[in-house]
Amino acid sequence: MTTGPLVIGATGGSGTRVVARLARHAGCDLGRNLNSAGDALEFYSFHDKWINRVLLAERHGKALSKSDAEWMEADFQSALNRHCPETIRKERCWGWKAPRSIYLLRFLYARQPGLKFIHVLRDGRDMALSANQVQLRKHGAAVLTLGERVFHSVPERSLLLWARVNLHAAKYGESELRENYLCVRFEDLCAKPIETTSKIINFLGARVDPEPIARSEITPPSTLQRWRNHRPTLITKLEELGRDSLLKFGYLA
Repeated sequence: MTTGPLVIGATGGSGTRVVARLARHAGCDLGRNLNSAGDALEFYSFHDKWINRVLLAERHGKALSKSDAEWMEADFQSALNRHCPETIRKERCWGWKAPRSIYLLRFLYARQPGLKFIHVLRDGRDMALSANQVQLRKHGAAVLTLGERVFHSVPERSLLLWARVNLHAAKYGESELRENYLCVRFEDLCAKPIETTSKIINFLGARVDPEPIARSEITPPSTLQRWRNHRPTLITKLEELGRDSLLKFGYLA
């Protein structure tokens, strides 16, 4: 069993909720101050304060100032201590589900070198057409260029954010986290629940039977592949904008 931390992240609405439930079945303590989706609330203000600052600095090839870096470190440590006391962190598998952690992988790994990251993915076309556009609203200005924000529709901007954030996370995970990185497609959880649950359980080093867990926790939502119900011209545009990412993650042949 891993000693943690386990971090579950994604662009919003990807299916992290069910992955967190599977991790709990595997014995991972994901904290107690959670919202209805299981998100760790202690990190909420930390993400609001720091994600855009970090992304904008990286876009311009800069690092945070020394004072900002120290402030960010202190904010993170405070959030971490509130989320999970050190006594728990020493005794068992622990971690958190906070989808926006995906934006700060480099920072998190530098401070938690044993970190394991489950990167949850859902088809970018579904994501672009979701009512959940919180990450686009909060972080679109830091991820997208001015031209992209001005000349593209909301679904197009959402697809661009999905593509950019997930490609960056996958590249970092594969090159730096390596065996501590697991990419899970929500569609695979729905189509192959036992097999995919087994991968998650094995990643966490747990000795539990994945079959009853998968059967009890995984139910494909009615919104799966919602993109098929939208006009083909819009879908074609989305596929053109996100082609590299859609191909990389197996959503386009």
